[in-house]
Amino acid sequence: MGRCILGIDQSTQGTKVLLFDARGDVIKRLDKPHRQYVDARGWVEHDPEEIWENLKELVERLLQETRTAARDIAAIGISNQRETALAWDKATGKSIYHAIVWQCARGAQICTELEEKGCGDRIRQVTGLPLSPYFSAAKLAWILRHVKGARTLMAAGRLAMGTMDSWLVYKMTGGRRFQTDASNASRTQLFDIEKLQWSEEVAGLFGIKTAALPLVTDSDGDYGETDFDGLLDRKIPIRGVLGDSHAALFGQGCHRPGLAKATYGTGSSVMMNVGAEPVRSAHGLVTSLAWSLGGRPEYVLEGNINYTGAAISWLKDDLKLIASAGETEALARAAHPEDKSYFVPAFTGLGAPYWESGATGLFTGLTRVTGKREMVRAVLDAIAYQINDIVSLMQEESGHQLPALYVDGGPTKNGYLMQRTADIIAARVEVPDVEELSAMGAAYVAGIAAGLYERREVFARGKRRAFSPQLSAAKRAALIAGWRAAIRQVLSATRKPQ
Repeated sequence: MGRCILGIDQSTQGTKVLLFDARGDVIKRLDKPHRQYVDARGWVEHDPEEIWENLKELVERLLQETRTAARDIAAIGISNQRETALAWDKATGKSIYHAIVWQCARGAQICTELEEKGCGDRIRQVTGLPLSPYFSAAKLAWILRHVKGARTLMAAGRLAMGTMDSWLVYKMTGGRRFQTDASNASRTQLFDIEKLQWSEEVAGLFGIKTAALPLVTDSDGDYGETDFDGLLDRKIPIRGVLGDSHAALFGQGCHRPGLAKATYGTGSSVMMNVGAEPVRSAHGLVTSLAWSLGGRPEYVLEGNINYTGAAISWLKDDLKLIASAGETEALARAAHPEDKSYFVPAFTGLGAPYWESGATGLFTGLTRVTGKREMVRAVLDAIAYQINDIVSLMQEESGHQLPALYVDGGPTKNGYLMQRTADIIAARVEVPDVEELSAMGAAYVAGIAAGLYERREVFARGKRRAFSPQLSAAKRAALIAGWRAAIRQVLSATRKPQ
């Protein structure tokens, strides 16, 4: 058996491939961005064919640069951007339209129509998710309505509809496997999270035939084998598939109820393991599958934030206030302590716990002391406030008090942001010494399934850097009150009668 695991993380900004050794340590990482198709309407797309070609290129380079042969790799694990949805022709293996990215709210009208028909409560009851264009179902329904030939292909049984993991598995196996895992399925808004199968009822409301959806498999199940389109001299089994946030939860070691993590990426996912039974939220959180391992499902409460790392990118790429994300820490620390500005990054609506897809962003509280440093700090602080909105609800609704929040992703390098998060959530924040927790979690699932790793051993070796809260209770309460006043301004403007 091979002594390495290949981890693939197909994320919003690009694709990463990592090689892990027999101890679970990273040998090498390579990544490549893909084009972001964004227009004035806020529609966001990716080219799935570009992503597939990038993946093959990265795998070839990784094996060449590490002098690794296919026979050295025991298994492959895949983590992926979750709600991003696409469709392709099974006969040709070609996508019929760009992938519609999770950030894209173009399905809002479809959701409005279903809400007006009184379907919202039933959809949430079955799927654990509030009716929203954030999830895959409305995106797939949009493809059926607006992409020429989509409905004809579905009627002929030739249409495949899924999330990015099912696309990659399909391409990697040469079309032999059309599968997804329980975690990804639970984020489509088409999956019955208690019966653990596609809901014919809910899919029908969106105009989707479940025959066009992939087979749902355990996260550590058999996803076939791949030689990456003939790139390798032997095929490697695919033994781990999870949505990126679920993979990060596993990689963080949050394997028992009450443990929670936050993944800081383009957006953020805050997720708490709640165990073998689903916990239903009454205040805007969603219920999903954490994973299904060895036939045993576990559930999570989750809140999603649309813009965290992407808000920092906005400072750099659009406002030109910074040249790199690394500058933000020093700028935030140098900001005027009496500045009272707040920033609400609702570029394409607000996610949990507000679920207002029509919301737009806002800078508020600006005074003459507000300048570049203060605006940068407000953007970083907005990330901490959004995390707190979700963490507070999770503790209330689950009955679990957080011992700590385990965090991962690029922005966790920012010491100011990590300390601010600890201060605002009033709990310890722990940053692991490994950055790519999504790829690692999927790789560990695959390695355990393949028999290369033993779970207890591979998780016993991680090291973490901790940030403890330092703010007084009164100062924390005042800061949060200001944030919530800013949120009320955004919601009031959005919901004001025209």
